[in-house]
Amino acid sequence: MVAPMARTTSAPSAVPSGAPRFSVVAPVRDEAENVAPLIAEIRIAMAAHAPYEIVFVDDGSDDRTPEILRRVAGECRELRVLRHRQPAGQSAAIVNGVRRANGEVIVTLDGDGQNDPADIPALLARFGEAADRDRLMVVGLRVRRMDSWPKRLASRIANGVRAWLLGDATPDTGCGLKVFSRRAFLAMPAFDHMHRFLPALMVRQGGRVVSVPVNHRPRTAGTTKYGVLDRLGVGIVDLIGVKWLMRRPALPAVETEEHDRGRGP
Repeated sequence: MVAPMARTTSAPSAVPSGAPRFSVVAPVRDEAENVAPLIAEIRIAMAAHAPYEIVFVDDGSDDRTPEILRRVAGECRELRVLRHRQPAGQSAAIVNGVRRANGEVIVTLDGDGQNDPADIPALLARFGEAADRDRLMVVGLRVRRMDSWPKRLASRIANGVRAWLLGDATPDTGCGLKVFSRRAFLAMPAFDHMHRFLPALMVRQGGRVVSVPVNHRPRTAGTTKYGVLDRLGVGIVDLIGVKWLMRRPALPAVETEEHDRGRGP
């Protein structure tokens, strides 16, 4: 189940003056027609949350995605571009994006344009209400899915099985729109397909998950990277592995070391 994360290369791009508090991380692969409009929408959604950065992780695209991202990065100071030399999967792209992010608050969304960036402020507002933001994940709930019925059925079954086995109390774990702290994410074990189980991993760390209704849009360009079997069959081994992890709680966080100073081993 556990797989090494891919190495990335970075396209030179400027980061806004002052450390960004928010990092919007989007994994993409062969989404040449979608990336520029999506970045424009993200900038509008994040305008009231400056300073922020946008981190697009190109997972080894074979089309014009890298070229377009380089062009947009030259015009958009908030955009940073990372690239996998070869495809490594959505989870690897998210992990590398978060690891290289500068913001303490992470927003993720899919790079195909089906997640609506206009929903980001509502998720951030809910996240901002938390007393302990390292123990909260806010997840989008796609109330009206704009996918084919086989894809919707497969997702419904997969979500039901996950909720039953893992108790993550999340009706739509597959929604790419999520908000969480970078610190909480980096404390999670990294493995292939982990993006499917982020709510369960948050619960494992003693946190909680809140779902917020969001818009879902039909794909207008490009093709989906997942089929029905990806949602139903491929995740069985991962489910077993995550179930095993859930029975072995994460190590407790160290709040302070003040009382240990001056003591011997």
